[in-house]
Amino acid sequence: MEKHHPIPDSLPSTEQLLLAGGDARLALDPLSGLNKYGCQPFPDAQILAFGSSTASVISTEGFAAANRLRQKLLEAISSESHSAVYALEIQRIRLEWLQLCKLSGITGLELIFAASGTDAHAIAAQYAGSGVSTPALVIMVEANETGSGVASALADKQDRDENSFTVNNAVEVVQVSIRLEDGTPRPLAKIDAEVEALASKAAASNRRVLLILVDQSKTGLIAPSPACVMALHHRFPDNIEVLVDACQFRIAMPTLRAYLEQGFMVALTGSKFLTAPSFSAALLLPSTVAERLQKRALPRGLLTYPSRANWPINWTGAESLAHAANFGLLLRCEVALEELRRFRMAPQAATIDFLLNFAGAIHQRLLSDPHFEPLPVPLLDRRPLIEANSWDHLQTIFPFLLYHPRSVGRIPLSREETRHVYQRLPDAAMQSSIRCQLGQPVACGTRNGIAVSALRLCVSSRLIVEATVSDDKGMAIIKNALMALDKTALLIPSSG
Repeated sequence: MEKHHPIPDSLPSTEQLLLAGGDARLALDPLSGLNKYGCQPFPDAQILAFGSSTASVISTEGFAAANRLRQKLLEAISSESHSAVYALEIQRIRLEWLQLCKLSGITGLELIFAASGTDAHAIAAQYAGSGVSTPALVIMVEANETGSGVASALADKQDRDENSFTVNNAVEVVQVSIRLEDGTPRPLAKIDAEVEALASKAAASNRRVLLILVDQSKTGLIAPSPACVMALHHRFPDNIEVLVDACQFRIAMPTLRAYLEQGFMVALTGSKFLTAPSFSAALLLPSTVAERLQKRALPRGLLTYPSRANWPINWTGAESLAHAANFGLLLRCEVALEELRRFRMAPQAATIDFLLNFAGAIHQRLLSDPHFEPLPVPLLDRRPLIEANSWDHLQTIFPFLLYHPRSVGRIPLSREETRHVYQRLPDAAMQSSIRCQLGQPVACGTRNGIAVSALRLCVSSRLIVEATVSDDKGMAIIKNALMALDKTALLIPSSG
């Protein structure tokens, strides 16, 4: 039994808690005061935040929600153990999460909390590979389009942070390219054909397969196609489990429900589109999957999982897990809930109007400025899963390459040069006092023999909420986005 801590300051500050219970990526650099994602643990009203495909600085409303929950925790732990208080609060968040996602009426649906999207993937992989003699095959798109640590977390035997867990059963991971050498999208038919060949061969030899469908990738792609994945799942129901990597959370509630109704697991995080601090993830299991996985013993790799309360109440084998409290995860999930509550109130018609206006302005600017080259993002087509009648069929991630403009031809910035520009964006420089944040550079092949990376200008739920309640219908936000591109162009050296 944990000791009670009734003294008023028995919890770290809200800022400290928001940095706790993840891993080293949350640690603040002593010089910049920012973590690896370029964020601080308190609001920054002056920064133009367009980096939500990576991470965002917490909003004033989100921080206030985290602070309220911390005060509630302080009162509760004066009479209850930390673990008991944590279990009660994480269950409250679980129920509200399902309610806000319009999923609370689905019988048998289960939700597992995880510190990160990487951990959510690892949980699914642990179950896919448990109790079999032949290693399960994990089929996923290239790691630089999902998460840098996902592939290694699935395949490697490694001890990670104390708030993570040990991955120690073998799975084989195969990555499928979704962009060509020059960074343009690979034809979806070729991606689907490669995935189908890999999955069919594995199923024919009676191997278990975890097939990961990314919706959306770091640069806004869906791959493989829902049609391909649905067909494979129908053909090989006993061999193939499907995990939808929706960690960007750029999907509407009808889309989320449609994936679950197909019997697919779905991984979500609150730290991208919803702009909560990094390390707040959930794994949704439809009833058919939950019933199947509960019949298996808890995989050995999950025995080091940080907290029993993060699992469903009646989950078989989970009683062996430690009754630990991760108040950092709790506060970050509360921030995600606050942002989701606010977003759910935004009218869809107004949301769609703003996204169309935003995309038009950004495309025009990227195409007309010699400093930039927009990377193509195909239309977000999820048919036959669902028709394109929600806001989530519209582009919200705008990847682009940087160029040195010259009188004769253009030379792309190298990956190192692009990273240098990215790192200077939040600073008030001599060229521009504007401070802004874009999505971290993503490696996107080569141009003219130079390895290049794309920056990403992103729309978040927070920006949509601001646009739909403003008198100008979001024109000020579009102006800010163009100012962020102005700042980016100014930071590009005049020659390579």
